[in-house]
Amino acid sequence: MSKPHLLLVEDEPGIARGLVFNLEEDGFRVTHVETGEEALDLVWEENFDLLVLDVMLPGISGMEVCEEIRRHDPRLPIIMLTARGEEQDRIEGLATGADDYLTKPFSLDEFLLRIKGMLRRSEWYRSGGRAGRTYRFGDNEIDLTEQKAKTARGEISLTELEVRMLRTFFRREGETLSRAELLAAVWGMAPDTETRTLDNFIVRMRKYFEADPANPTHFHTVRGRGYRFTRQGKT
Repeated sequence: MSKPHLLLVEDEPGIARGLVFNLEEDGFRVTHVETGEEALDLVWEENFDLLVLDVMLPGISGMEVCEEIRRHDPRLPIIMLTARGEEQDRIEGLATGADDYLTKPFSLDEFLLRIKGMLRRSEWYRSGGRAGRTYRFGDNEIDLTEQKAKTARGEISLTELEVRMLRTFFRREGETLSRAELLAAVWGMAPDTETRTLDNFIVRMRKYFEADPANPTHFHTVRGRGYRFTRQGKT
C-alpha cells in the first residue's frame, strides 16, 4: 500500500516544520502550503487522503476553504487546527464540514492518533486510495483526475485544456467570469488577446454536457461580461 498523502495548510513556519517532520517520520507523505488559495488549487489537482487545515490563514480562512471543499467533495477527511478554543469556534468549524478539531497547543501523540483513526475509518484509505475526483451536475459525472466524463450521450475523454476550463468553472460556480479571466486561467493568454478559441470551447462544453446545447442551463453567456456556470441549472 502506498503512503497516505496528506495536505497540510499551515502558515506558521515553525509549527509547519514540526508537523511535516513528525508526519513523515510516522509514514505519511505530506504536501505543505501556507494559504487557503494554494490549498484549493491543489485539492483540484491531486488526490489527497486527508487535509490538515489551520483556521487562521492569510487571505481566505480555513473555514472558507473547508466550506468550499465540502461543496464538491463530501468524503475528504478534514481535521482543523486553531488557536481559538471557544466552543462556538469549534461548532462553526464542524458545521462547515470538518471531521475533527484540535486547539493549539495540542499533544502531538493525540494529533497523530486522530489522523490515523480518521484514515482507518475511511473506506478509500482501506482500499489503498481514494476514488478519482468526480463532479456531478445534471446528467453528467466528470472525473477530473482521469479526464473522463459520463454524459447523457455516453462516455467521453477530456483534454487537459477542457479539464482546466471545467475546474475553473467548478471552483467559481455561480460567478460571472470574464473572457480575460478564462483566457488567463485556461490558456495563460494575455487579457487583451483576440481569439475565438474560448467561444469554441464553450460551444464544446454545451455540446458535451447540456441537454439542449442551443438553450444551455449550466454554461451561460452573460452578455457583454463573459460566462457563468451553475450546477443546479439556474440562470
